[in-house]
This record gives sequence, C-alpha cells and structure tokens, in this order.
Amino acid sequence: MRFSTRVASVAASVVALGAVSAPALAAHSQAKGTAITVTATEFKFKLSKTSAAHGSVTFTVKNAGKLPHDFKIGGKKTPMLNPGKSAKLTVVLKKGKASYSCTVPGHAAAGMKGTLTVK
Repeated sequence: MRFSTRVASVAASVVALGAVSAPALAAHSQAKGTAITVTATEFKFKLSKTSAAHGSVTFTVKNAGKLPHDFKIGGKKTPMLNPGKSAKLTVVLKKGKASYSCTVPGHAAAGMKGTLTVK
C-alpha cells in the first residue's frame, strides 16, 4: 500500500509541476517578440510586416541598393550598411505608431521613411 501511495503522490506532483510550468513556457515564447525583415533600396524601405505586437521587435535590415543606407526606429539605428550588407536591430516598441527612416542626408526626404503600426 505504501508504494502505491508514493506513486500517487509523485504523479500528483508531476501534474502540479506541469500546470505551473506551462504558463511560464508560454510567457517565455511570447518574450521572443516580433521579427521583421527590412529591405533597403533607393529610395524606399520594404518591410515584411506592416504591424507588430508591442514589446521587443527585431529588425533584420538588408541593403539591396547601390548606396549606403541605415535604418532608424524607436530611438536606435543600425550602422551604415554598404550595398549587400545586413544588420540586426532589436528595439522595444510601445503601442501606437513607430516612425522609421534612413538617416543619410536627403534619403528620408526622397522616400526612405514610414510608419509601423504597433499593436
């Protein structure tokens, strides 16, 4: 009898542990955030998504153009990217609208700017 009581106790503990750890695992998977690919050319950006969930967003920016470009959003920016180069940029965004642009003089005015909707 004693053995079956222990088995039942261990089984109950395993079930309880699963119930506690499942929400923690779900929270961890959400903490990863959103991934967006950005392609920079003359003189525009193409984003793989037009909106993102609030929180951590990682942008993979590739310069597919013939001139150097960078990408600025949420108060951070990539280094200057020469043609064919890429960089990752992770920012934390709040709900609302997040403006992005290229900071090379004249590029934003020529069209290298936009707004990302953050939900």
